[in-house]
Amino acid sequence: MTSPSPSTSAPTTVRAPLLQSSSSSSTSSSSSATASGSSGSSSTAHADYSSIPRSRGSLSNLEASHESVGWLDRSVENDVLPETAVLGRNLGWSSAYILIISRVIGSGIFATPGAIVRSVGSIGITLVLWVAGALVSWFGMAISLEYGCMLPRSGGDKVYLEFTYRRPRFLASVLIAVQSVLLGFTASNCIVFAEYVLFALDREPTKFELKVLAAGLLTAIILVHSCFLKTGIFIQNVLGWVKIALVIFMVFTSLFAVLLRPKTGTNEYPAMKVKRDSLWDGSVWNWGVISTALFKVFYSYAGLHNVNNVLNEVKNPVKTLKSAASVALLTACILYLLVNVAYFLVVPIDEIKDSGELIAALFFERVFGAHVGKVLLPIAIAISAAGNVMVVTFSHARMIQEIARQGFLPFSRIISSSKPFGAPMGALVTHFVPSLLVICIPAGNIYSFILDVEGYPAQFYALAGSFGLIWLRYRRPDLHRPYKAYLSAVWLRIALSVALLIAPFVPRKSVDWKQHLSDVSYAFVGTAILLFGVGYWYIWTVLIPRWKDYSLEEAAEVLDDGTTITKLVKVPRGSKPVPTTDE
Repeated sequence: MTSPSPSTSAPTTVRAPLLQSSSSSSTSSSSSATASGSSGSSSTAHADYSSIPRSRGSLSNLEASHESVGWLDRSVENDVLPETAVLGRNLGWSSAYILIISRVIGSGIFATPGAIVRSVGSIGITLVLWVAGALVSWFGMAISLEYGCMLPRSGGDKVYLEFTYRRPRFLASVLIAVQSVLLGFTASNCIVFAEYVLFALDREPTKFELKVLAAGLLTAIILVHSCFLKTGIFIQNVLGWVKIALVIFMVFTSLFAVLLRPKTGTNEYPAMKVKRDSLWDGSVWNWGVISTALFKVFYSYAGLHNVNNVLNEVKNPVKTLKSAASVALLTACILYLLVNVAYFLVVPIDEIKDSGELIAALFFERVFGAHVGKVLLPIAIAISAAGNVMVVTFSHARMIQEIARQGFLPFSRIISSSKPFGAPMGALVTHFVPSLLVICIPAGNIYSFILDVEGYPAQFYALAGSFGLIWLRYRRPDLHRPYKAYLSAVWLRIALSVALLIAPFVPRKSVDWKQHLSDVSYAFVGTAILLFGVGYWYIWTVLIPRWKDYSLEEAAEVLDDGTTITKLVKVPRGSKPVPTTDE
């Protein structure tokens, strides 16, 4: 096997070892030295290169070959080795922390409490759900930490599920690709941004205005991340700290309003008159209803694994991941509880139930009056939502780039490349298209529907990841694990995922079956997308190859910007594998 010359402008293709599946990401030309010194390298099983045709200049010794051209190796086993992105490692601890906390504290805490209270009916259940959400999020975070420290590469769940579930071949890769492209949108926070901006302008928003503002925000962020990489990182860091300051300000504002009773705003705070016994008044004790509310709570905590998607760009990735994620969860849990208490202290529960996505705006209006409360602070919340869109777009584009590097998307070379501005523009555009389509969908309560459609199928992946972690503990004890999740937490996460998948089909009192099916339509939509992924995998990788009598094999290719990708090559059955060039 010959190494490509870095000076060659045309892409170079090199035969990769034919294993059961391929890696979710490969090391770039700058990472071979990093891989040889990895703490996990001692437990790495080397691939069998004996069937790979060798050129006159190839090395005769397998170990020397692996060391010399390992950066072209696309085998799954090399996922245990760190990889440095072509863009370099630009994210330190503070950037990683902001990438997580700014993803977690997005529109959720400012927009979902009204819908949650309306569903479950009482203050008591609402507060319990926020605590439960933090606990369950810790279960999921522990699983992501073990995977991320064991497989320290960009791609997140894509890397972990491909490494764990290598049979049926390509199935895990295709399902992750379908989930990431079709359901990995950032439309919800764009919609919240538009709603709060129009609320601040004291306009009764039309659907057209909402969609134009939301689409404009998304377009601007895509352009910044595509053309100005470091500027985008700086902006999202600043917005992240502004967001934390805003939440803390809300907490102290509620205490100030209740204790000192300022003359500005509304002097009556009926929520303060609620007695301890009435915390549970109006409670709806139905698992189907509670599970739907939990999806919204989980959405508000979502993003604790955000750095897992960009580990190739993080300095000292394992150490940074372990500390930044834990601190971010603790920060979010404390702030979320305090903000919910602030809402209940200031805004009457009936108004909270009718607030839709504007609970935070009502809070500020009651405290500061119609001018300051209804203009400046809602604008701050809109900026917070914009910051969330920035970090989600940043990290999700990297996951799409890793999927494209695997060869599972059309125009994979373009999407995988970091040209022309040193940023994954192709992946950002791929992320942009479905998000824009969702924004343009003509629907009533599109925000809540988006959250539920994203949340339901995510439980299938959480279930697969949790089972996979236990399976790897048993089958691969040789793997280096700098962090180990408690097995009790993993089993509890499995139980909860199963319960949440069943919950939409639990009968509800006083609701006829037609209305019930309408309320849980998100479950059918999410399941249909997963089934579409399975069907696409079977037709593309099993049925058509059988019909046309070929097999899909993998070849590593180096793009002219230094990015290593995988090509899926159609090899006639019975033929001998040979080095391939551009098809």
